[in-house]
Parts: sequence; structure tokens; C-alpha cells
Amino acid sequence: MAEQAFKVDLRGVVDLLSHHLYTSPRVYLRELLQNAVDAITARGGGGGRVTIETGGGTLRVHDDGVGLTADEVHALLATIGRSSKRDELGFARHDFLGQFGIGLLSAFLVADEIEVVTRSAKGGDAVRWTGRSGGSYRVEPAERDEPGTTVTLRARPGAAELLSPSVVADLARTYGGLLPVELTVDGVPITGDGPPWRAAYSDPATRRRSLERYCEDLYGFTPFDVVDLDVPEAGLTGVAFVLPHPVSPTARASHRVYLKRMLLAEGVEGLLPEWAFFARCVVDAGELRPTASREALFEDELLDATRQGLGEVLRQWLVTLAETDPAAMRGFLRLHQLGVKAMALHDDDMLRIVDRRLEFETSAGAMTLSEFRRRHPEGRFTTSVDEFRRLSAVAGAQGLGLVNGGYVHDTEIIERLPAIDPDIRLTPLDAAELTTTFGVLDPATELALRPFLAAARAAVERLGCEVVVRDFDPASLPALYLTSRDAQFQEELSRAREQAGELWADVLGAVGATAAPDRPQLVLNHRNPLTRRITALGAGGPVESAVQALYGQALLLGHHPLRPVDTAVLNRSFIGLLEWAVHAPEGGDESTEAGGRR
Repeated sequence: MAEQAFKVDLRGVVDLLSHHLYTSPRVYLRELLQNAVDAITARGGGGGRVTIETGGGTLRVHDDGVGLTADEVHALLATIGRSSKRDELGFARHDFLGQFGIGLLSAFLVADEIEVVTRSAKGGDAVRWTGRSGGSYRVEPAERDEPGTTVTLRARPGAAELLSPSVVADLARTYGGLLPVELTVDGVPITGDGPPWRAAYSDPATRRRSLERYCEDLYGFTPFDVVDLDVPEAGLTGVAFVLPHPVSPTARASHRVYLKRMLLAEGVEGLLPEWAFFARCVVDAGELRPTASREALFEDELLDATRQGLGEVLRQWLVTLAETDPAAMRGFLRLHQLGVKAMALHDDDMLRIVDRRLEFETSAGAMTLSEFRRRHPEGRFTTSVDEFRRLSAVAGAQGLGLVNGGYVHDTEIIERLPAIDPDIRLTPLDAAELTTTFGVLDPATELALRPFLAAARAAVERLGCEVVVRDFDPASLPALYLTSRDAQFQEELSRAREQAGELWADVLGAVGATAAPDRPQLVLNHRNPLTRRITALGAGGPVESAVQALYGQALLLGHHPLRPVDTAVLNRSFIGLLEWAVHAPEGGDESTEAGGRR
């Protein structure tokens, strides 16, 4: 059986372009401009002119480029997806924005017919190529005196607005405003002096003000700073605008990317490293590859190297800022500390900046880690915000410095500090060690409290808790619930065992059996007046309810998770104390009951 050639359903291809390749039919003008600029580049000699005319639902794009011969028209305009002919004719070289072919089909997004009148600079007669969205085309002689090409579109129903003068001018300005050719729309110049970051200025201050205005026009904000970008291997130049307001690290940062001064897209993602979410870039690159839709960058080794190169430029900017303008650096850190923290996890220079410039929450107030170590050589840190909040006041009162390492990246940064100085030592706080800083009672007082301690320990024995009495600040705190890391592990293991199935409960039970028992402590503060009154309760007093109430309050103040048994004990102690407070002898009259409360 003879081989058959594939048949192309052009309507299906156009539908594919409009619904799956291009994000908007507005890209049709970019593709027409791209072909015109490539034709001018192919002719050589520099300069070149592209003229766009609108009116009456018709669009004409004229260029004075190399033009096409009749054979080239068949090869380039009538064959979809054929790259070999483009290579032979020179339109696949890296100095062209794209190639003739599929890009021209984007015109079918707004028109049912495309007319191309072209004359080659190599000689020969002018040719008219007319293609229809139904899949047919014809080639015939035409009249044109000068080399170049004119593409004519007539709006199909529903697409007239996209070919209107105002929309065409806006699209031409958006996509082609930086092109190195003379571009006009209905006689109005579109192109100017090229990329503003490459323009000549009288002095740095003037340049800075000009680029700030450029950022305001593009993004609507005045940047915190402007950073020049340069990655030679990608032929990339541009500017990064540092955001003047905080932004979430998870926000999708998008950038304005030009390829050979033609706008690729206004919302390109993945140009910068993830940690550089605080910057918005405008760049022009000569070597980066676009995707098939030419609306994003192709992910390859060059793009990865470019991303790293841009990250290095921003990193160096931060280092220089920290060294030359500490006040500006503090302002930047207040806005974008998460980005710098993320860098500090793998960059020693950034780690030094964080250590010396970034303020952390401590038991002595906000200060840098460097200042904290100077004040508290034996300082500690917590790995959670809740642990810091429940222990910072107590630790501070005992003269033990404490850093809150519970926020994003903070613990990892603290643990990485020895990388820049082996002598730096900040160790995590084991809450149980706080008891070693508390004052002990004198022997006489401790002896007198033995009966109370026996009753108190019995009150919380089944809760897996020990009771001790110590003397510590702040005096306003009646009791403190302290649990060591081992005790926390045992509690978590116990909760997991309760929620697990029979098989996993046995496994977890075996794990728990290998761990040495270490029980949490309820530390009663003898310096607190209420605690002293409770310890003075006699045998007839509500010692059990009072101790259990202190236990529940200590859990709540410390933001500890409440088990069902803890909730039950807290409720029971509350009811018990109410009953004791309103209790009256049985059989008494109303006046006796009213006056007989104890």
C-alpha cells in the first residue's frame, strides 16, 4: 500500500492555537511584529521601519525587510511546522526573534483571511499570498515597487475591537515599544530610545529618578531600591525593582521579559530564585529560549544558570547595602526578612547579615543575635513560639536569656551560626532545666510543707505529674508546668498510641518501653501569696481541688494541649472549690447558712 501524507485541518490548528497555545488572541500583533523585525534583520544594514495602518476593521503591517520570493512564499507560508526550509533560508538563526510559519497562523485568531504582498530584496517580481482559515491559499503576481512585505487582515465577526486603532496602538506599544526599529501606528511613533536602563543619563541621581518613574508606570509603586542586572552568558540586561512593602513568600512573583527587545510576556515566572520574592524584574535577553507559545521561558540549563546569576547579583546588592548603608538595610529587613532568612540557610554572607542586622524576639526585648550573645553568653533558644511565650518571662526573671526560634527559618539559622564562627554557642532550652535556676526553700519551711506535698502529689499522681515547691520570679505566677524533651516525647507517644490501631499501638508501646521515664513537673511558686495560702491549708481544707486547679491553670497559661483527663480534672476542681466555698452545716436555718460559710 502506498504511503499517504498527513492532512492538516487548519481550522483545528487555529482552534488549538487559540485555546491551548496562546493565552489571548492579542498576541497576533506580536507575531506580525516579530516576522517584520526578522525580515528587517535578514536584510541587514541596520535600522529598518515597520508601519502599521488601521481603520474600517482592516489592519496593514508594512516592513522594508528582506521580503520573499515566490518559492520562499510556498516554503515558509504554506507549510506548517516545517523547519528545514527555514534553516536553509536563514530564518532559524539565533539572531532572529522567531521564524516565519506557525506564528503567522495566529492572525487567524482575529481574521478569516490573511493577505501577504511581498517582494524579495534578492530580485524577482512581487507576489501576493492569500490564505484562508478554511485551509486553502493562492499565490499570484502583485504590484510592489520596493522590497519588503505588507500583511493585511480584515477583522472577522466579533474581532473588530482587536483591530481598532486604540487597541492596535496599545498592543504595539506593549509588545514593540523597545524594538530597535522605527515603529509607527497611524503615523504616531511607538518606539523610542530603547530599554530605559541602557539609556545615557547626565548623572546617577537622574537615572535613578527616571527608572523609579518607569517602575511606577509599569507596576504602580515607587521601588525601595533599583538594582542593575547583567548576566552575559544569557545576553541579559535589565533592572530589578525591590518592593517597598512586605509580600508573602508564597506569592507568585512575575517579571517582564523581553527577548531581543520584543516583549515575551508581562508575567513570566521562575526568572529569579524562590527566595528573591521581594523583587520584580524587567529584563531583555538575547540567548534565552521561549516556549512554543513565546509567552514563557523554556526551562533549560541556560535558564537555570541565568536564575543563579540573577540571584548572585541580588545577593551582592544586599551585602553591599549592609556594608554601606546600615539604616537602609534595617529598613529592608523590616520589609523582607523572610527572603534574607531563606538565603542565610545556605549563604554565609547572608548569615552574617542576619546575625548582625536582623532583630529577633528575646526575653530581654527585640535585638540582634550578635547583641543577644554579648549580653547573655549562656543564652538559650526555644524551637516554638508557644514555648517561648510561656517561658520567656520566667527565664528572664531568673537572668537566663532566651531567644524565640519558633518563627520561619529561625531555629535553622541559630543552629547554623557556628558555620561563620565556631565559638558561637546557642543551645536549645530544655524546660526542665529551669528548675535548677529556681531558689530552694529553707529546711524548716520544706519540713513544714511535707504533709501538704504528700497530699498535693496524690492529687496529681494519676495525671503523670510530680509536684515541687520552689521560690522564683515573677511572684505573680502561682504555678508553672514544666516538661522536659523526654517527657514531651512520652506524652506524644502516649497520644499516638491512643489513636493508633492495635498493631501500631503495640509497636509504639515497645518504643516507649525503651525510653527512660521522665515525668513533667508542676512547680508551685512559694513567692506567690495565693500559693502560700494553699500550702497552709490544713487537713480539712480543699487541698486536692486547689492543687488540681493550679495544675489546670498552669496548663492553660502555658498553652499546653489538654487531654480529656486534664479537662475533667479542671472541671472537677472548679466545682469542688465552689462547693467548698458555699458549703454550710446541714440542718441550719437560713441565717445560719448565710453566716456559716467557710
